[in-house]
Amino acid sequence: MTMQPEFLKMRNVDIARGEKVVLHDVNLTIATGEHIAILGPNGCGKSTLIKAITCECYPILRPGMEMKVYGRDRWDVQELRKHLGVVGADLPGERTAVTRGLDAVVSGFFSSSTLWPNLEVTDAMRAGALDALTLLGAAHLRDRWVGEMSAGEKRRVMIARALVHRPGMLLLDEPTNALDLAAQRELREILRDVASGTGLLMVTHHLADILPEMDRVVMMRAGRIFADGPKRELLQAPRLEELFAVEVELTERNGYWHSW
Repeated sequence: MTMQPEFLKMRNVDIARGEKVVLHDVNLTIATGEHIAILGPNGCGKSTLIKAITCECYPILRPGMEMKVYGRDRWDVQELRKHLGVVGADLPGERTAVTRGLDAVVSGFFSSSTLWPNLEVTDAMRAGALDALTLLGAAHLRDRWVGEMSAGEKRRVMIARALVHRPGMLLLDEPTNALDLAAQRELREILRDVASGTGLLMVTHHLADILPEMDRVVMMRAGRIFADGPKRELLQAPRLEELFAVEVELTERNGYWHSW
């Protein structure tokens, strides 16, 4: 049986955005298929980490630095997107809002914001897109305009779009932002189903987003890895108080953690 390459290896990685270095000396290894949460306050560098993984930001070259995705340090971005599913907080482009649900999912095969006239769409692509929508409980959205959907419905379509390639890893950047309580709960249960066949790397600042399937947590603060380890060891009030600089009380229910 062929071993899958390691999903991510970062060693002594610094990343700048503009003139400012926002990630400092990051050391992080993630296995393909692993379920992991990246937790930290706003502005700590979580989203920049995702952009580094997807080759939207590049590390500063210096001796001892190493960064590999699926065992490679160089990727054509379009090729890499066939191996990664990425779901951000926003739609991938302004044309997505005036695209019907099924077409928005099909556009994931091309990493485009909509189905442009020059793209060649096959029956197999449409069938795969419908399968992804069905997995997300969203087949009824196939003919709806994305711009007319609720925030929760849009998020389902975007996750389906990210899954059409059947990637080994799904990257989620603040997936429950702008969702009401009911939509948050529905999305988390859907992601639990996705986790049965796909690795998940979730960036969040909400404890409740950390799924029961996620056994490892990486904490980030001020652009650095603050802690990395088993969920039950790190989700403790003293650790979280230091991470977020606020008093914390914790409770666990049905595998989910909550704070106040």
